[in-house]
Amino acid sequence: MDVELARWLVSAAAEPALTQAEAEADPDSVGAAQRLRRGFSADQAAVVLTQAKLRRKAVTKFGPRAADLFFTPAGLEQATRAEVSDWRAKRFTAAGASKVVDVGCGIGADSLAFADAGLEVKAIETDPVTAVLAAANLGERGRVICADATGREGESASAVLAAELTDGVAVFCDPARRTATGRSWKVSDFAPPWDFATELLTGRFGCIKAAPGLPSGFIPDHCGVTWVSHHGDLVETSLWSSGPRQAVLLPTGHVLDASVRVPVALGTVGRYLYEPDPAVIRSGAVGALATALGAHAPDTGIAYLFADKFTKTEFAASFEVLESMPFDERALRAWVRANGIGVLEIKCRGIEVDPAVLRRRLKPKGNAAATLVLTPCPSGARALAVHRLRG
Repeated sequence: MDVELARWLVSAAAEPALTQAEAEADPDSVGAAQRLRRGFSADQAAVVLTQAKLRRKAVTKFGPRAADLFFTPAGLEQATRAEVSDWRAKRFTAAGASKVVDVGCGIGADSLAFADAGLEVKAIETDPVTAVLAAANLGERGRVICADATGREGESASAVLAAELTDGVAVFCDPARRTATGRSWKVSDFAPPWDFATELLTGRFGCIKAAPGLPSGFIPDHCGVTWVSHHGDLVETSLWSSGPRQAVLLPTGHVLDASVRVPVALGTVGRYLYEPDPAVIRSGAVGALATALGAHAPDTGIAYLFADKFTKTEFAASFEVLESMPFDERALRAWVRANGIGVLEIKCRGIEVDPAVLRRRLKPKGNAAATLVLTPCPSGARALAVHRLRG
């Protein structure tokens, strides 16, 4: 899609085509394309059908609001989930921010959340097509500037950023993590560059959204850090200009302090097993959680926790251990057969096993369901039959 086509897409002239495309049962079908081409050019038909498909996909991130937004495939992939954006915007308002510059705004997902929270928003986007769509998504609620914030393509671009980041203005940056070959997890591929992004936090309130697996060596010592999970998915590592290190669980908003690494005691299998949330694991707060639960790990570096007394927690999935068996494939196959297990979930840490491959080899067949947890223990590798505890 070029800029002219993007401008047509967000204009009133494209509304009939979008309405027709969204009524199609399958926007990818040849028939859908043929019907659109009767009233619109091939390029116009293609772009509205793509938009219809992206809007349907975007419902998982944006809910009903997706029907009124414009997307690119890359923009939707990198866009923050709505509940995560809303959480972040509330942190900005709680810090007293009233104005924010969104550097590298993409399609404007976070800018929308800032605007919803009552902040005055100015967004900067390098890609001209994406900037057109972001401007349409924000409407009158914010201003989008098409420029390279780093100034690599001209002094005027960096001057724009300097002019917008005046005293008292907060900053948000979500570096793009895509290259010409697709999505990249290499910090060296971030755009704007990582050093540029972290420098934005100097002397002002702000946040950088980074990949969930951001290596700890790239986190400046002076930054606050939040490892954020959403419905159990680790979605980001966010760096703040100041503040503690925390694991944050959304949408509940539960927070576990990760500022101090606490050693985890080792012990044997207990009656209850806890599987920490991925944000807790990534933040290094497993020890803090173990202390709160009075629990221990089965081996060094294994993020399962055991206790003989149950303690309710929001920071881990909880299970009751029903049976503990040596990890032996033949014995497990016999166990699966004897119990008539047809639906088998396998969880594994610290043992080189592909759960999907093992499941096939255990040949589950029957009406019962079970969960097996494989873990190293002081007495050797164990297979634990467990029951998930609700509430």
